[in-house]
Amino acid sequence: MKKMKTAKSRPDWDEYFINIAKAVSARATCLRRKYGAVITKDNIIVSTGYNGAPSGMKDCLDVGRCTRKELEIPHGERYELCHSVHAEANAIIRASVDELKGATIYISGTDDNSQECHSEPCMMCKRMILNAKIAKVVYSDGNGRLHVVNPLRWLKKRV
Repeated sequence: MKKMKTAKSRPDWDEYFINIAKAVSARATCLRRKYGAVITKDNIIVSTGYNGAPSGMKDCLDVGRCTRKELEIPHGERYELCHSVHAEANAIIRASVDELKGATIYISGTDDNSQECHSEPCMMCKRMILNAKIAKVVYSDGNGRLHVVNPLRWLKKRV
């Protein structure tokens, strides 16, 4: 875990790409949380994704309601009721197998009050990241710190 710099110095690669993930999250269409993901390889952006409805389906912003919010389902539970595709999944499906193998994914999100939130991938996204053979995951913890994880660590417990 590392603290993000606050001085006006040049950001390191992780800070640079997590800030791009934050910008990508502005396109999200979820009423509860907005997430952005950036996949890079050799410090070059391969793909981006944000959480939102599948192509052609009306999203929660258009409809003006969220099923999970209406049912008061806590964050992290009952994703099968959500109409959105997660940011990580959208970034993964827009990249080739060769681009994903050994890549890094950056994930950042904000809650419905525009406050940075904990952005660790959910169990479904962890499995997709493992299948894509992404080598490094960097996510914000909501407190100004970044967590850097080798996804192979997730194999030690069921995800």
